[in-house]
Amino acid sequence: MSPLLSRISCPADLRTLSAEELASLATEIRDFLVRKVSQTGGHLGPNLGAVELTLALHRVFDSPTEPILFDTGHQSYVHKIVTGRHGRFDTLRQGRGLSGYPSRTESEHDWIENSHASTALSYADGVAKALEVRGERRPVVAVVGDGALTGGMCWEALNNIAAADRPVVIVVNDNGRSYSPTIGGLAEHLAGLRLRPGYERMLGNVKDTLGRTPVVGPPLYGALHGIKRGMKDMFAPQGMFEDLGLKYQGPVDGHDLAALEHAFTLARQFDGPVLVHCVTRKGYGYAPAENHLADHMHGGGAFDPETGEFLSKGGKTWSGVFSDEMVRIGGVRDDVVAITAAMLDPVGLGAFAAEYPGRCFDVGIAEQHALTSAAGMAAAGLHPVIALYATFLNRAFDQLLMDVALHRAGVTLVLDRAGITGEDGPSHHGMWDLAMLGIVPGIHLAVPRDEPTLRAALAECVAISDAPSVLRYPKTPLGADIPALRSVGGIDVLAETASGPVDVLLVSVGAMAPDVLDAAERIGEAGYTVRVIDPRWVTPVPAALADFAAQAGVLVTVEDGVAVNGAGSRFAQYLGEQGLAVATREIGIPVEFLEHGKVAEVRAAIGLSPQGISRRAIEFAAAVLGRGDDGSVDGGGEELFSAGPAQGKDTDRRE
Repeated sequence: MSPLLSRISCPADLRTLSAEELASLATEIRDFLVRKVSQTGGHLGPNLGAVELTLALHRVFDSPTEPILFDTGHQSYVHKIVTGRHGRFDTLRQGRGLSGYPSRTESEHDWIENSHASTALSYADGVAKALEVRGERRPVVAVVGDGALTGGMCWEALNNIAAADRPVVIVVNDNGRSYSPTIGGLAEHLAGLRLRPGYERMLGNVKDTLGRTPVVGPPLYGALHGIKRGMKDMFAPQGMFEDLGLKYQGPVDGHDLAALEHAFTLARQFDGPVLVHCVTRKGYGYAPAENHLADHMHGGGAFDPETGEFLSKGGKTWSGVFSDEMVRIGGVRDDVVAITAAMLDPVGLGAFAAEYPGRCFDVGIAEQHALTSAAGMAAAGLHPVIALYATFLNRAFDQLLMDVALHRAGVTLVLDRAGITGEDGPSHHGMWDLAMLGIVPGIHLAVPRDEPTLRAALAECVAISDAPSVLRYPKTPLGADIPALRSVGGIDVLAETASGPVDVLLVSVGAMAPDVLDAAERIGEAGYTVRVIDPRWVTPVPAALADFAAQAGVLVTVEDGVAVNGAGSRFAQYLGEQGLAVATREIGIPVEFLEHGKVAEVRAAIGLSPQGISRRAIEFAAAVLGRGDDGSVDGGGEELFSAGPAQGKDTDRRE
């Protein structure tokens, strides 16, 4: 470990360092970040840009007594390093290792563990109010990016923070970007502030000079102070924040430790709500990140630390196929428009934006606004396609329900990174959507299993003009095409060991198809006849499902969403409504927050691997049908599980 970094076990150690040592430590931390993140992957660019800012915060404020809350958490690696966790960075984002976001289970310095943007100011407001109720007064710091300030929650929180005199320090880490360049009026406003970084310094110098001038000096300074607002509006338009009642300080060079410490010290002494505007550069100090125009190495997998080149080029992706199909549809449908929430390239809309720039809208980190704005577009004759990470749909459910569905608006939602996403952990697993969407009246929900079904589903979605439509797909690599043996009533038959009735009907939901087909082979080896079907559309439930279920001894559904109220639950309810008494079992994700780790590892831990699926299906068939490959009740087939005991808990709703 580098010499200075080895001496840092807690924030107090930073306060013993000289200015020269601090500068050297910043360099060591950047080298450390590049080396470690190159091995594990992670959010490199945001953290390289927040090194000096984080060091200065921990020198001025006494964490954890004086809480420092990081919005989103993409910029918290340096905070982790200086709060005693640098020795665990080899495990960053690995199973049972260090989280890529703040984590209350890791350190008392992590007050919150959020990775959804625009929330830290509300947390800070709540913590400050709680301290006041308890009769305590100490500063609460919220570090928020300029991209997060495009989210509505920030402004709801600012309205409350500014209305009181509690010591909340808002640190705006302004690098002009979220994932993509920050857009909108706020971005233009902050850009204007950045143009005049010497304004406050100039005013302070005038005050010092005139204050030492007897008789004439104080009245003249008073006159100048009287026109201060006019000067600010003209040269540094921070009036927006001050009009809210927030003291504004900045812009401050976010890579100048002395300037940062001075600004934070003044903010701490102010003892009221104050906003400190720090201008930083994403990827600062590492040339490959600074020169990476797409997102300054915001996030990604392992890379070569010498060149910055990512080691895995990867093959065809779900997002890439969606991107291609959107461009094709855009060429034949001029009413189709695209909407993204500050994630143009990650969700695959970059090509559409390049081809049809007037028909692609980045609304910033504002999913709620995206949905209702889309409903307005639909009312005016367009067909919007909104591409989001599945986990971020949670934030806009009311708008989907009341603004889109209630108005029967022809809006298509494309949910990327659905299901278990892996290293980003509980806040990013896109596992809630299938359960949530099932209660939206009139919605159409497609779950493609491969490239052809994805392309077909998108085309079918944009053809629906009188209701919301949704298609979802995972983060995992796009595998080989899985052709259907035959199709009946829109349901694809993927495999079967008999032409008539079967013991086990496996209903595969979306991208779970490869694992379900693997599990089907194991079930067949255990002596059961089996059929695998893919309904492709899970809402509305295809009527042909009843015909397939009527020819099965048991029906088992498999999905990469929460099992409770998920697609399988809706299938079972539908069959009951049709008067079918077939025994059903739903296999999916348990209703709990899953930790980070490789997708395969997380799935195996909850029994959502081929081995886990087949084990539970065989046990269920044996219990219901009363026989196995040897005629016994337990179903036999134990040799199938020689790889070791099944892991995880049984998540099924019916036994």
